[in-house]
Amino acid sequence: MGISMNRSLLLTIDSLINLLLGVLLVVFPRDLISFLGIPEPSSAFYPSILGAVLFGIGIALWMERGADRVRGLGLGGAVVINLCGALVLSAWLLFGDLSLSIRAAAVLWGIVAVLTVVSLAEVVGVRNDRDTVGR
Repeated sequence: MGISMNRSLLLTIDSLINLLLGVLLVVFPRDLISFLGIPEPSSAFYPSILGAVLFGIGIALWMERGADRVRGLGLGGAVVINLCGALVLSAWLLFGDLSLSIRAAAVLWGIVAVLTVVSLAEVVGVRNDRDTVGR
């Protein structure tokens, strides 16, 4: 097995672990925490946000596994991580039973906005990189 095959296999395994943990934390945060026997938070908010970030990292790792060289997750990875976090945070703000002050809601919606705007800028950066490489 060559170096690139080992790298691809490791990234695939790492990606699948992150994707699985991410989905479990987003969908079943309390059940997973109880199963693991770790201290339970008063709300599923933080575990599900962590799950969204882990899910985004899993997607970014999956994208990276086909690369010929180590380059880091790059802009494409940053986009999926940011958007996964923003999506789950938005869902909590819209549908979660959160008792937030106006300031807290403004801060959290501000985070969603920043993550979304930064992701859009990163998408433009990725697209520009592809256009430059194609020339």
